[in-house]
Amino acid sequence: MKVLYNWLKEFTDVKAPAAELRTRLSLAGTAIDSLEESAAGPVLDAEITANRPDCLGHYGMAREVAAIYRLPVKPLRPKLKEASDKAAAATRVDIEAPDLCGRYTARILRGVKIQPSPDWLRQRLEAIGQNSINNVVDVTNYVMFELGQPLHAFDLDKLGEKRIVVRRARPGEKMRTLDGAERTLAKDMCVIADASRAVAIAGVMGGAESEIGFSSRNILLESAWFDPVSVRRTSKALGLRTEASYRFERGADPEMAEMASRRAAELIQQLGGGEILAGVVDAYPGRQPALTIELSREELLRVMGADVPDRDIEEILGALGFHPVRKDVNRGSEGSLLAVWECQQPSWRRDAARGIDLIEEVARHYGFEKFPPRLPPAKQPARRLSHAAALDRLREQVIALGYQEIVAIPLVDARRDELFRAEGVAPAVIGNPLAEDASLMRSTGIVSMLGALEWNLNHGQRNLRLFEIGSAYELREGEPVETRVLTLGATGLAREKTIHEAARDFGFADLKGDLDSVGALAGRFAWKLGGPAWLAGGRAAQVFAGSAALGVAGQLARRIADQLKLRQEIFVAELRLEPLLAAMESAHVALKFAPIPRFPAVERDFSLVLADGAAFAQVSEAIRSLGIGELRRIEALDLFRGGQVAAGKFSLMIRVTFQSADATLTDAQIADFSSRIVAALETKLGATLRAS
Repeated sequence: MKVLYNWLKEFTDVKAPAAELRTRLSLAGTAIDSLEESAAGPVLDAEITANRPDCLGHYGMAREVAAIYRLPVKPLRPKLKEASDKAAAATRVDIEAPDLCGRYTARILRGVKIQPSPDWLRQRLEAIGQNSINNVVDVTNYVMFELGQPLHAFDLDKLGEKRIVVRRARPGEKMRTLDGAERTLAKDMCVIADASRAVAIAGVMGGAESEIGFSSRNILLESAWFDPVSVRRTSKALGLRTEASYRFERGADPEMAEMASRRAAELIQQLGGGEILAGVVDAYPGRQPALTIELSREELLRVMGADVPDRDIEEILGALGFHPVRKDVNRGSEGSLLAVWECQQPSWRRDAARGIDLIEEVARHYGFEKFPPRLPPAKQPARRLSHAAALDRLREQVIALGYQEIVAIPLVDARRDELFRAEGVAPAVIGNPLAEDASLMRSTGIVSMLGALEWNLNHGQRNLRLFEIGSAYELREGEPVETRVLTLGATGLAREKTIHEAARDFGFADLKGDLDSVGALAGRFAWKLGGPAWLAGGRAAQVFAGSAALGVAGQLARRIADQLKLRQEIFVAELRLEPLLAAMESAHVALKFAPIPRFPAVERDFSLVLADGAAFAQVSEAIRSLGIGELRRIEALDLFRGGQVAAGKFSLMIRVTFQSADATLTDAQIADFSSRIVAALETKLGATLRAS
């Protein structure tokens, strides 16, 4: 909202220059985005939060300024020259929808001359971005920006039976609004009608058939309060946003309605002459009693950690309209720890309903910088969440492997999620989604990971290794279930080109190696070929920790990659976090100290010829099944096809390391181990030793 500095000064005697006022208001919680000069003086562009509709008028902003500088706010006292005739005899107001309209006031002016507005009024409206129309319409806009209360002026002679009916629209009812568009109304919309037809959309825009023109002479001035939810729904359904709807949907002040009407009538009489009929027709079915709120120094000290003098508390709350009164037994004692103030909630501050709200008001105007920074006292001892230490080790290991952590929003596109959702999983659908591509809680972290990879690839990042520790969601028997998961994604180069080595693309073996490094924390992963349909058939595997199935890993199938317009080979993995962390904790507990061996290790290389389809995991398992106590490590060194190796077979070189903690191994022992290994591989896998 644009605020005129000179306009503010009409309501409070602030002496500070506009630049200083900009800073002070921003520090007190009302951000001022810019300060500009205009024909009407300095203009401050204020960013008003949704809970502060009282600041959508200059008078409300003046309260903020008065509280900052401890100044009084000048009271509003419009002076009307009323005729002897009564307004109640000239019109009638019937509220048939009191749930949609809590108050409606109607004031009658006769013999008004419609003409262009004077320069001072046009300049002020233009400075805040409002076009000038005529003196009457300009006054209604002026008062709205002054007091935050929208108003509307009807040509009284164009109203059927010269009366107002506030009701719900009839099904299919139509009316032409001031912007010239014909609009079809829904049955739940609140309208202002005369005896026969709708003449305005309540809280949004008036109708063209009853607008004020230069031929108008008699005016019905509306100032009302409409239900914020109703105005919001109507405005959104019609695609019609106005300054009036902007204020009503945030919650206007019902007590300001009659005051704004008097102020507008005063200005119209000054600018257009005519007479004001005595009194006002005021239908007020929604009146609510004022709420009493207590503020105690004890709570202020607990929340803020420092004190505020009595005088500052009372001046701040007084300027804001809360009328603080000391009610404790020590009310004559300055700075008493037992001090309690009883306050009345102003009608324009429905957002301040508790003692903590008053503490916030005092703190922001006293100055947050005056309170020492400190952590709030804990009401219970702090303790880490379950698996926290294991989760820290897991995160450190994945980062050490070169992956960068991401945090993705779990709301995803339903069509994308369906591509990766396991069979039989019921998705968690958002009841009222903000967007079509965020209508579902993801069933798997793969959806978000691919979205992150896609975004980075589209922005020129070709070499990526990402991970996320997040959650997947589903419905089981109608109840929501959240499963924590670790998701990995990689694409591009595994190794960049150097003067010593050529560049190498990231492949499935790299992903498996990274996961095996993670698996070392959980006592080693087991692998089983195969996976879901969205992974490439020959480069997909299921991952296990002992007998617990953790998840899947592999290369994204080409058809899925093409559908998502991913031009590079993509490798992903997703593991269930809870069983993984449990396995890590079990493996950590099982760790035992062992002294560094005093005796040397012995390595033996075996060049094996195996049939296609045999896996290194099978080779390793066959060797470990022999139960050789001195076995320490099994490594794959080289893989070769072609040459003298027959078709349908391949050559695999492995290195086996032996070591004893008790003595140096003899040649006879090593020979025995080697012969047993060769025999086991021949028997279980049909392997043979390569001759050359």
